[in-house]
Amino acid sequence: MSTFKAPRGTYDLIPPVSAVYLAVREAISAPLKRAGYGYVETPGFEQVDLFSRGVGESTDIVTKEMYTLTQRSEGSERLALRPEGTASVLRAALEANLHKAGNLPVKLWYSGSYYRYERPQKGRYRHFSQVGAEAIGAEDPALDAELIILAVDAYKSLGLKNFRLLLNSLGDKECRPAYRAALQDFLRDLDLDEDTRRRVEINPLRVLDDKREAVQKQLTGAPMLRDHLCEGCKEYHEQVRELLTAAGVDFEDDEKLVRGLDYYTRTTFEFVHGGLGSQSAVGGGGRYDGLSEMIGGPALPSVGWALGVDRTVLALEAEGIELELPAATEVFAVPLGDEARRVLFGLVTELRRAGVATDFAFGGKGLKNAMKSANRSGARFALVAGERDLAEGVVQLKDLESGEQKAVPFDTVVSEVRSAQG
Repeated sequence: MSTFKAPRGTYDLIPPVSAVYLAVREAISAPLKRAGYGYVETPGFEQVDLFSRGVGESTDIVTKEMYTLTQRSEGSERLALRPEGTASVLRAALEANLHKAGNLPVKLWYSGSYYRYERPQKGRYRHFSQVGAEAIGAEDPALDAELIILAVDAYKSLGLKNFRLLLNSLGDKECRPAYRAALQDFLRDLDLDEDTRRRVEINPLRVLDDKREAVQKQLTGAPMLRDHLCEGCKEYHEQVRELLTAAGVDFEDDEKLVRGLDYYTRTTFEFVHGGLGSQSAVGGGGRYDGLSEMIGGPALPSVGWALGVDRTVLALEAEGIELELPAATEVFAVPLGDEARRVLFGLVTELRRAGVATDFAFGGKGLKNAMKSANRSGARFALVAGERDLAEGVVQLKDLESGEQKAVPFDTVVSEVRSAQG
């Protein structure tokens, strides 16, 4: 038994499950690459203020869930493990002056691990994986629709069917203040705990996102944002809805959809899946037109999303979907004797360089154990060679499914394997 274990609320990705996660990441990122999004990678930790300003000081993420780091020297900047990706990606784009290149929007995608301190449960971990996308520097309903469509296409490419898209508009700096005041007046009359009352004063929309039944019961009759949207926000939201409908994307209008981050404006959306229980959200995002200014940048209207890799894998399991994954090993080489080891190792290298996934019976195993390893590897073919084969200048190519076997000259092994693969 190992002395050490993975920290509580985290997990290790190991084969064969790790191959599923890699396939999910690739499926989510593939539509983004086709749409002109370039890859960005940011540090695993950032300044605390980046998240407190951007994500919001009233959010659970900042007040309860963020991991902060102890610095070695006094007076050093305060750092935190990143709890989400948007603020980091926007910071990186601003620092690199990507918005000054004259080609807006700046379209970026990313993949990585994120960290939040919360009670571990299925579908909610302290360390989790996301693929995200951000379109920075343009205010256009077609851009909002594009990102939503790309996410839908990614889920469908995985074979998922039982997910739903929830859609809402959170207004903007023109119309939200009046709604905020009306909502605060309503919430101040409710029976709420002290933490929630503080939230009413800082960001009352977040109270609508409270999942506790005792709070939700009291929200009946609360003023709705849709009744306070300005004409500009109404028109913008309607254009997003029309573009999604024209693209064949089904969605549900959800007037209570807020999401847990303070920076969202106008379009906000969430993907939920019925097979995940209480942790039904598999991804989501929205427009964040004021975030750049919050973190010290110029006005850069932007929109983006993040999709949970962990949650998506759970959704696949809930629907009983098994992804068709490429074989980790297609050919397994079994040498019988020292000279055969030298020859077959050379052929293994050739096959790999030709793009054929190939493994080798390491450790000087006998024929019986080596063939067991070949079968366990999942390989379709085995390459076997002994002294007699070497003397004749051939190796034995064995089909592990049919049991058929034939002698193949050294210099035609690659072409024979490719031909046998069909």
